[in-house]
Amino acid sequence: MLRIATYNIHKCVGLDRRFSPERIAEVLREIDADVVALQEVLCHTRASKREHQAEFIAGELGMDFFLGENRQIGGGLYGNAVLSRLPVRRSENFDISVERYEPRGCLLTEIALGAHEPLQFFNVHLGTSFFERRRQVHKLLAAHLLDHARFAGKRIVAGDFNEWTRGLTTRLFKSRFQSVEAKAHLGRARTFPGILPLFHLDHIYFDDNFRLTRAALHKTRTALIASDHLPIVAEFEF
Repeated sequence: MLRIATYNIHKCVGLDRRFSPERIAEVLREIDADVVALQEVLCHTRASKREHQAEFIAGELGMDFFLGENRQIGGGLYGNAVLSRLPVRRSENFDISVERYEPRGCLLTEIALGAHEPLQFFNVHLGTSFFERRRQVHKLLAAHLLDHARFAGKRIVAGDFNEWTRGLTTRLFKSRFQSVEAKAHLGRARTFPGILPLFHLDHIYFDDNFRLTRAALHKTRTALIASDHLPIVAEFEF
């Protein structure tokens, strides 16, 4: 069994406007996932240890971390991160930015699954503009990225897709992948923001070689305040 999670941590600033990477680590400790996709991660290398959010959270959980830097904020590295307790063979950050919009990336980590083929785990955070996402989804599905032959059958794609209604991104991904369905698997059609949900922004897509056995929206008291998103957790057999 493989347990994965995706979580937009909002730079570790909760709905109470308090900065607390410790609280994010507590939520992830509750989830106990093997692999985690984090979005909106800010990492300062010359400040206190907790200011390097990826390293601090990974250390609290006893996991390895891999950072995909997309831009800098106040001298800190900002982007997506993957935490893993399984061996990671390699990682690579792909640029899916669209000119005149905020730089964005897709972080690939190749994760060993024992005697099985390695998992190709993609962590994405798409843009907030409709026109931006239309171009980004074509970049993602280009032959050199998600649709490359070497990844076929071994892909899980997780992250914040920022699609507020069912649009081109959702349609194209559902034509190529199975998905964790919000209403069927999570019990509700809307997942963001956590306390008063209006939209379904966070998604997990996967190849047919993975069988989804369980999925849930993680809604503990801590999770409801730690970020403006709630984590999605999914368990697979492969």
